[in-house]
Amino acid sequence: MAEEQGKPGKGINTGKLATSMQKRLSRAQEKVLQKLGKADETRDTAFEEGVANFNKQMAEGTKLQKDLRAYLAAVKTMHDASKRLQDCLADMYEPEWFGKEEVDTIAEETDILWSDYHDKLADNSMIAMDNYLAQFPDIKARIAKRDRKMTDYDSARHHFGSLQKGKKQDQAKIAKAEEELGRAQKVFEEINVDLQDELPQLWNSRVGFYVNTFQSMAGYQQRFHKDMGKLNQDLNDVMTKLDEQRLAKKAGKDWKPGPKKSEAAAANHSVTPDAAPKTDTAVAAAAGAATTAVTNGSSEALPAGVIYKVKAMHDYAATDGDELEMKAGDVVLVLAWENPDEQDDGWLMGVKESHWLENKDLLAKGVFPENFTQKL
Repeated sequence: MAEEQGKPGKGINTGKLATSMQKRLSRAQEKVLQKLGKADETRDTAFEEGVANFNKQMAEGTKLQKDLRAYLAAVKTMHDASKRLQDCLADMYEPEWFGKEEVDTIAEETDILWSDYHDKLADNSMIAMDNYLAQFPDIKARIAKRDRKMTDYDSARHHFGSLQKGKKQDQAKIAKAEEELGRAQKVFEEINVDLQDELPQLWNSRVGFYVNTFQSMAGYQQRFHKDMGKLNQDLNDVMTKLDEQRLAKKAGKDWKPGPKKSEAAAANHSVTPDAAPKTDTAVAAAAGAATTAVTNGSSEALPAGVIYKVKAMHDYAATDGDELEMKAGDVVLVLAWENPDEQDDGWLMGVKESHWLENKDLLAKGVFPENFTQKL
C-alpha cells in the first residue's frame, strides 16, 4: 500500500483516463440519439460548405504535390538519359572529326542546363508546394476537434434541457448542468469562430498559389527549352558540317575518274615524232578557248592564260603531288591545259586566286575535281 501511494501521478492519470472515457461514451450516446432523431444537432450550413471546400482543396493539393514530384523524377530521369547519350556521342566522336571540341562543350553545357532546371524546380516549386500543404494537417485536426466540442455542447445542452423539464427539479444539478453547458459552448464557439474565418481565406488562397506555381514553372520551362534549343541547333550545325565533309570525300571517291592521264602517260607513253604537231594543235586550241572565254561575258579582267574562275564548295585534300588542295570558299583561277589530251574527264587545272594576288604568277598550279567547285 505504501509503494502504491509513493508512485506520483498514478491517481491523476487514472482520473484523466476515466474522464476521457466518459467523454467518449457521452459523445457516442449523443451521436446515436441524433441519428435516431431523438436529439437535435447543431448545424451550420456555411461552415459545412467550408469544410467540403477544405477537403476538396486538400485532395487537389495532395494530388498536385504527388504529380509535381513525379514530374521532378521524370526531369531527373531525362537528365540522366541525356547525359548518357551525350557521353556516348563524345566517346564515339573521333578526335580528328570536325567539331570535336564543340561536341564536348555542348555535352558539358547540356548537363549543366539539365541540372539547373531540376534544381530550380526543386528549390522553388517543390518547396512552395510542401509549404502550402503543411497547413492542412493542423486545420484538419482543429475541424475534428470542433466536431467533438460541438457534440459536447449538444450533449450538455440536451442534459440541461432535460433537467429543466423534469418533474422533480434539483436546482443544484440544474445549476451544475448550466455551468457545464456554458463551458462547452464557450470552447466550441472559440474554435468555431476561428475556423469560420480561416476556411474561406484558405479556400481563396488556392488561386494565387496555383498562379504562382505554374507561372514560375512555365518560366523555368521556357528558359530551359530556349537554351536547350540553341545547344541542339549548335549540335545540328556540327553534325551537318561533318556530314558535308563526309559527302564531299565520298563524292571525290565516287566521281573521281580513274588514274589521271598524266599518270598513265608516265607509265605507258613514250615521246614520238608525232607528238609535236599534236602539241601545236593543243596550244592553238587552248589559246582559242581563252580568247572565247574573255570575249563571252566576263567583265572582269583575268590574268593571261586564265579561262574563268571557280569557287570551292567543299574542302578537298590533295592526295597526289600534282593536285591542288582547296578549302571551301577558295577562289581558283582555271587554266587551259597545255595538252588537252592529258586532261581527265571531271578534272580541271588551276591556281588559287590568293596565290596569284600575292605572287603575281601562275606557278603553284594543280589539278582538282570539277564537281567540288562552282563556276563564277
